[in-house]
Amino acid sequence: MLRAKELRAPLSTLLRRRAFSSAARRFLLLPLFSTPQVYSSNVGNSSFFFSTRENHFLQNSLNFSGKNFCTQSSVKTNTSCWNCNAPPQRSPFLVCESCRTIQPVDQSIDYFQIFGLEKNYKIKDENLERKYKDWQKKLHPDLVHSKSQKEREFAAEQSARVIDAYRTLSDPRLRAIYILKLQGVNVHEEETISEPQLLAEVMEIREAVDEAPDSKALTEIQSQMREKLQHWSDSFANAFQSQKFEEALTCIRRMTYYDRVNEEILKRL
Repeated sequence: MLRAKELRAPLSTLLRRRAFSSAARRFLLLPLFSTPQVYSSNVGNSSFFFSTRENHFLQNSLNFSGKNFCTQSSVKTNTSCWNCNAPPQRSPFLVCESCRTIQPVDQSIDYFQIFGLEKNYKIKDENLERKYKDWQKKLHPDLVHSKSQKEREFAAEQSARVIDAYRTLSDPRLRAIYILKLQGVNVHEEETISEPQLLAEVMEIREAVDEAPDSKALTEIQSQMREKLQHWSDSFANAFQSQKFEEALTCIRRMTYYDRVNEEILKRL
């Protein structure tokens, strides 16, 4: 039986492991990034292969080929309140400061701007949750139930986008994919992994999870996955800062698989 501590073996050792199990083989046959699902508020239905909470950023993804910069369609910025015509008094313009009316979604406002953050991968997110709650106090649809149908629709759209922004920026891997997207570098939706060392390591980890005898063993594997995620998150930050986008994508591939392991462990704990 494979023990959790064996996961620390060198990758060269992993390549000599026994044949993959049928379940593990099916795991590797799945695309790295699956087709996005329709958003649902039931975010607890996560799966080992791809969870609902991480599908949102893939809707407009394009194939990545080298250093490919896409041209985004221009979106007119809201220049005045649709209700009272007052000009924006602060950015981002989600709620009118004059009449407190919720504004339509402005796609030119990115997720970092929503929370007043610099467009950097490494963010100081200690205030992210507080800012998120502040926005929801203004935008949540339940708070505008007595308003017009038009404003209720704007509230639902704005609230959903703020939720999406918060989930994206608070997750290192989703934040990595999003910030690449802002640079015009998009992750291939149907990409599969062919790197032998990574495949071997993934299978080793997957078997360790399957054979873990108790929660203690699973917790040990989970701790190792967190270390790996932190390592590849730091590696992504360095690659992104140096504009080495192919290296950045390699880091995301690693983070994706380690995230999947963590999700599987959470289901078993």
